[in-house]
Amino acid sequence: MTMTVKPPATRRKPRIDLRERPEIVLVPAVFVVVVAGWEFLLEPLGVEAYVLPRPSQIAASLGDQLSDELFWRHLWVTLQESLAGYLIGVAAALVLGTLISQIRLVERTLMPYIVAFQTVPKVALAPLFVVWFGFGMTSKIVMAAVISFFPMLVNVVEGLRAADADRIQMLTVFGASKAQVFRLVRLPTALPFIFAGLDIGIVFAILGAVVGEFIGAKEGLGYLLLQTNYNFDISGMFAVLVVLSVLGLVAHFLIRFLQRRIAFWAEDSRVIGA
Repeated sequence: MTMTVKPPATRRKPRIDLRERPEIVLVPAVFVVVVAGWEFLLEPLGVEAYVLPRPSQIAASLGDQLSDELFWRHLWVTLQESLAGYLIGVAAALVLGTLISQIRLVERTLMPYIVAFQTVPKVALAPLFVVWFGFGMTSKIVMAAVISFFPMLVNVVEGLRAADADRIQMLTVFGASKAQVFRLVRLPTALPFIFAGLDIGIVFAILGAVVGEFIGAKEGLGYLLLQTNYNFDISGMFAVLVVLSVLGLVAHFLIRFLQRRIAFWAEDSRVIGA
């Protein structure tokens, strides 16, 4: 008696329906149209390169910078400042936001000062940070932490308060402790809000580090941006801006990737306090 063994069925990868996700085509299409129009319409419109360089000139400047070892030093400094400030701002916001959301007295005591501090233009604080912490990385780290703190704080507070009151009451009736209610209800509800704060916070941290480098620094992408401005290297300025934009995009997609893995039940959330 012979037996025929059927090969295992191969899984077919699900096809992407462009009707449901038109952005897959629209995003690169818009990019191509904008870059092509930018490249080929400047000369007929009489726009000089020292006013607005063509994308090909920006790409050439970007290539020159990427081949320069000093550029990578500037990039590494800004990355360190942004990440350190971001982690400090996020940690402070998580701790303080949890206290504010759970203890009314803490909210009534501290929230007026936090809101008042948030209304102060952060650019006005940068020179003070340089005076207090010097021209090194510390002043830029503090700037990045301060500017990324408030969006994260507001999202933590709102997320922890968004928990379903009926679920909390049910767990309380069954004898759950406050720690169990926090772990089982409040934290899962708050995670999408927290990731929204993380998303906008990382971009703000990069912005804060660059603003700090504008005021007083000897290295970093903000310093490099000022140098290209002083040298009237407009295409070089745009090249640095492209690098900063790419940094922001990479950070955004990294946070989104982590959110899909950790808070997969609620992928999309508003950013509060941005």
